[in-house]
Amino acid sequence: MNNQIIDYAKRLKLSWIREHHHEVTAESNEAYLIKLFEKEIEHREERKVNLLLKQAQLPKTGHQPFQWEHIQIPHGIDRDTIIQGDFIKRQENLILYGGVGTGKTYLSTLIALNAIHRYGSQVKFFTVAGLANKLIEANQQGQLSKLMKQLDKQYAIILDELGYIPLNKEGAELLFQVISMCYENKSLIITTNLQFGQWNHVFGDPVLTEAVIDRLIHHSHLLMFRGDSFRYKESLIHE
Repeated sequence: MNNQIIDYAKRLKLSWIREHHHEVTAESNEAYLIKLFEKEIEHREERKVNLLLKQAQLPKTGHQPFQWEHIQIPHGIDRDTIIQGDFIKRQENLILYGGVGTGKTYLSTLIALNAIHRYGSQVKFFTVAGLANKLIEANQQGQLSKLMKQLDKQYAIILDELGYIPLNKEGAELLFQVISMCYENKSLIITTNLQFGQWNHVFGDPVLTEAVIDRLIHHSHLLMFRGDSFRYKESLIHE
């Protein structure tokens, strides 16, 4: 009988039940089945979340609570809507602007984690330079269409560190294709240390820069990060 359960569970792809059915006890057959199904569902949800976390390639974060005091939040959005990622369901963008080390990347990562755990959603994290290089490589290998389809499956895309490294012409144009694909279709979360008037330093072409900004600021929220670098202040504390 035990071998039959293992065989049937394997054929039905019930991996938790196959391995752990003998550990479950209940007062009735019905209660036993309910417990088995509950555990199988929990196992599948856990595997799904772990896979999504692996695919998202999020930077590592600490466990300290996020500090909101230094952030200027615009009208039309609040802390809960931001951190829980509810703006993503409305295909709205989030632009996090401020100095180095002020928590922009940390907040974007927390939003991604909540989107994965709460909604089971696909989220992908890139640095702007990293995505540009990936797009160039895919284009040169004839794999751009495949990469764009993968990006289009994402619930939201995080573009980190816009402004740190200027893009070459091909990288800027390919990144614009991604931004255009996401326009009114999915959310972009962008961290930057540059004001909009300085973005031409990144994209290198005034017309392209204007087109990028036009698509990003429509249906978007701009969060202003004030103050000094947290990493710098923490280093002073531990000196």
